Amino acid sequence: MFHLDPSYVGKVWPPFMWGVTLVAALGCCMGFKEFVWFMSVGYGFAVMCIGIFHLIFGLFNHSLTLATGIMSVLFIIYGYRLGGYILKRELTNKDYRKTLESTGSTKAMPIPVSLFMWAYSMWMYTAQTSALSYRVMNGAKDNLFVWIGILIMVLAICGEATADKQKSAAKKINPKRFCDTGLYRYCRCPNYFSEVLFWFGVTVSGIGALQGYQWSMAIAAFILITYVMYNSASRLELRHEKNYGLDPEYQKYSDTVPLLFPFTKQYHSMKVYRD
Repeated sequence: MFHLDPSYVGKVWPPFMWGVTLVAALGCCMGFKEFVWFMSVGYGFAVMCIGIFHLIFGLFNHSLTLATGIMSVLFIIYGYRLGGYILKRELTNKDYRKTLESTGSTKAMPIPVSLFMWAYSMWMYTAQTSALSYRVMNGAKDNLFVWIGILIMVLAICGEATADKQKSAAKKINPKRFCDTGLYRYCRCPNYFSEVLFWFGVTVSGIGALQGYQWSMAIAAFILITYVMYNSASRLELRHEKNYGLDPEYQKYSDTVPLLFPFTKQYHSMKVYRD
């Protein structure tokens, strides 16, 4: 079912993609335990599983190039780091757990709703990683754009890990204060920006490899994940306004440091209005 076939070239959803989807479904099925995990812990582990799938498949089918091998490993690193970080935070950080409970994120959902979210999640993660899948399916050779994409992916992984570490360190010093040090001097959500940057790198890697309607899948997934990250940043901004909105230092910080995209003047989301 998952062997490569010349007829797959240029196709959007041949049998090979169903293999990737099944792997993604396995990675995010933990959402049935905690609904929010479909889009958090399961997100990271699904990407990790897809990376493992591509690595093993490429080795056994002799279709692995240096670039696709590196991309597979980067998916594994990205997914394991993100999924593991979120899982550890939810299991050990009581304050964060209370925040999730206050927003209703931990509330049990009806089975049909969970099944729908599972189906949506496995499609989303398959689409997000499709630039690699299509590159393998099309038998594309390594080119300049795949190496540019890989470089962007590496920078994004480093940026996200650094941002998470800097925020954790700042919270240990003063749990009641917002973080405005390190990468947080350039945008208020550098971890979310790094996620957008990672998937931008994945999309760039597809130039010269993807064909026809395959681009519709890759670009749609990138637009959607960018929207998800912007929406996540907007929700975080609302929580920060609730917690720090009366603090003059926070007001100055949020009025001068971009919300999501560094070096822009996009300081607030449409959800925040300040007199």
